[in-house]
Amino acid sequence: MVLLRRVIGDALRSRRQSQHRTLREVSTAANVSLGYLSEIERGQKEASSELLAAICDALGARLSELLREVSSTVASTEQVDGILAPVPAEQAESTVSTTVDGDLAVTVRQDSPLAATLRATRMTRAAGRGRDVLSAA
Repeated sequence: MVLLRRVIGDALRSRRQSQHRTLREVSTAANVSLGYLSEIERGQKEASSELLAAICDALGARLSELLREVSSTVASTEQVDGILAPVPAEQAESTVSTTVDGDLAVTVRQDSPLAATLRATRMTRAAGRGRDVLSAA
């Protein structure tokens, strides 16, 4: 599951950074506090449609362009939904799955309902010792 406010924040930050503009420049142009704009970009606050329109205007973008980009990201995420299905928080730390394919082992640990850690390790032979050793790939 993807959080809409995080996708919107990522899209806004990407546009701002591609223009080599600071948070201060955009917050001043959009007439929004720097701290609040930062929280929006980090996906911690939900922006109203009026505020999104002001931020887009400050970035020289149309609100429809931003929403189209966000919609595309959400659609892509929905297509892979279920690969790492969210689990209840009380089970999160104990949810670990490992798959071994030849010399490659992939471990997925569900850190929280919305976050997972993926670790790939390759089995290699230690020189002259004749034993298998896991090394990070």
